Amino acid sequence: MIDILTFNDLVEIGENERDRMEFVLSAIREHKASKDYSIASDAELYYKHQNPTIMRFQKFVHNQFGQKVPDIWSANNKIASNWYNYFTTQAVSYLLGNGVTFGKKEATKEKLGKDFDKRVQDCATAAKNGGIGFGFWNYDHLEVFKLTEFVPLYDEDDGGLKAGIRFWQIDDQKPLRATLYELDGYTDYIKRKDEDVTILHDKRAYKQIIRKSEVEGETILDGENYPGFPIVPLWNVNRQSDLVGNQGTLDAYDLMVSGLINNVSDGEFIYWILKNCGGMSELDDAKFIEQLKLTHTAHADGDEGASVEAHNVSVEFEATAEALDRLTEQLYTDFMALKVQDLSAGNKTATEITAAYEPINQKTDQFEYQVTEFINGILKLAGIEDEPTYTRSQMSNQSELLEMVLQCAEYLDDEYVTTKILTLLGDSDKVSEVLKRKDAEAADRYKQMEAEIEALKNQQQNQPSEGEENPVEE
Repeated sequence: MIDILTFNDLVEIGENERDRMEFVLSAIREHKASKDYSIASDAELYYKHQNPTIMRFQKFVHNQFGQKVPDIWSANNKIASNWYNYFTTQAVSYLLGNGVTFGKKEATKEKLGKDFDKRVQDCATAAKNGGIGFGFWNYDHLEVFKLTEFVPLYDEDDGGLKAGIRFWQIDDQKPLRATLYELDGYTDYIKRKDEDVTILHDKRAYKQIIRKSEVEGETILDGENYPGFPIVPLWNVNRQSDLVGNQGTLDAYDLMVSGLINNVSDGEFIYWILKNCGGMSELDDAKFIEQLKLTHTAHADGDEGASVEAHNVSVEFEATAEALDRLTEQLYTDFMALKVQDLSAGNKTATEITAAYEPINQKTDQFEYQVTEFINGILKLAGIEDEPTYTRSQMSNQSELLEMVLQCAEYLDDEYVTTKILTLLGDSDKVSEVLKRKDAEAADRYKQMEAEIEALKNQQQNQPSEGEENPVEE
């Protein structure tokens, strides 16, 4: 049984540095042996279009000695589908593709770093793959750790994330690097091949005051930490990888497609009838088949004129295609994904489009809650008071919706109408710019109207009243 180490185990060790270094190595080793790590590793392979099941698939045959050996003669195409990447990307992009919006938009985004939206998307993808992703607020920007490179150390009492270890190693021959993150700072470790683990950098604060000089280089003068642990978890729905419960269907699809291609490559299904060869044993049969695969010929002896007949069984393309279609529908159902092809086929009404989005909306509602909790945790660390909002990347019957907005425009304020129309057109980021321009244009019109009124007043004042004559210049 794997002993999962916790924050409490780290506290019990105390400040003995040798024990702490051994703890770091043990935690990494136990983490990599865990089921969660294995699932996350496989999910990342599926995400990279390197589906492990089909990639590891190997055909076997029995030789004339009855031994099970790899089948090197028949086709073994390994067709990996890209379904998992497609569904994961769709789920993340649907919620976060338009970025995160804040009430104090410009000021907040500036403080969070220019790549904040991309980092949140990366963390969401990590959560989809591993069941959890980790965001490290590093002074003025967000860094993302995956479960396959980070050991979470939870508090046994309240389940909170109180410490963690990030680790990386290019290969077994290269040094293992690790960083232990704690409430009061972080420590860097290194373990080179055939050497004991050593401290690379002593514990230091997260926010450092650094002095730079041409002579001494960088010198750390002082530092301070955050009021809480600066690594925030982003959980996936149900706190598990999207691969869980879906891997079997993905593998079935890959194996069926690969099998179909292999059968075509091998010249459809072939079986052999051996007449008057009753004296042949199972080993003789195996040798016969092996010879056929090698040379495409075989010899058979018999008392009454032995003969060999080859029979073909045509590949059932229609049946296979139907099975693949059913698997595809099952994948869409299980992943609660949006089938874009159905929406793009013909002129769908707004009601039909809304119904098609219902599954992915239900799933996204749950994930949005987790993302909001994550971002609020980052905002707290950064000392920012704001609230995140999202604009889902939803297709719509724009003509119908625009018509509805315009019909109701007279009952709505100008800001709402402008925001709604630009959002429908995919230009939600230009709302502020357009409103400012409209305000400026309105101000110019007001000034012009005032000028025209003033000119009219002056004209009226300069006109003679009734009964008066214009003065005549002498």
